[in-house]
Formats: sequence, C-alpha cells, structure tokens
Amino acid sequence: MKTTLPCPCGQVIRGEDEDDLVEKAFEHLREKHPAMAEDYEREHILFMAY
Repeated sequence: MKTTLPCPCGQVIRGEDEDDLVEKAFEHLREKHPAMAEDYEREHILFMAY
C-alpha cells in the first residue's frame, strides 16, 4: 500500500491509506498548485507515491 507522496515543491504528503493519501494530495494541489489540480487523477498520484 502506498502512503507517501513527495511533491516537487518540497512538501511530503502522507496518508493513513491510499484513499487518504489521494484525498490529501488533491487538497494540496488545490491549495498550493491550483493551476495543476485538474491535470491529475487518482492513478497519477498513486503512480508517483510510495
């Protein structure tokens, strides 16, 4: 199960499980990178996570 996602901006996003990680990653995108928020789907986030 993947629960950690390093963002290129330097922030590391962690979730309790994959669903939580994806939710937190989308929240981060909306808050910090709104221009990119629509470019990502769940599969993209999990591909980059570990």
